[in-house]
Amino acid sequence: MIADESLDGVHLYFPDPWHKKKHHKRRLVQDEWVEKLCYKLKSGAYIHMATDWQEYAQQMLAILSKQNSLENSATSGGGSSSVEDGYSVRPDYRPVTKFENRGLQLGHGVWDLIFRKR
Repeated sequence: MIADESLDGVHLYFPDPWHKKKHHKRRLVQDEWVEKLCYKLKSGAYIHMATDWQEYAQQMLAILSKQNSLENSATSGGGSSSVEDGYSVRPDYRPVTKFENRGLQLGHGVWDLIFRKR
């Protein structure tokens, strides 16, 4: 229902990680879904994802990095927005949720991924 090359950006914050291995197939961020999403993005548009589940962050990073039409903002001269391992610093526009804040106080990590369509 969304026209190709019509979106300026997509935000996906804290999708269900389906932490049990037998349920990983239910995760939203999969190769096919990201490939379809890329057709909907305009050139220069972005995908911003965030998760507090490290293993899911690693999966997201691997899937997004495989897409030839996407470029990781954290590793492409992103300046102050880049951190090690391909993850980005949380931009000011992404709000910190009550749930996320509680996790941060408990020492949990949060991983942001920002990719741009070439």
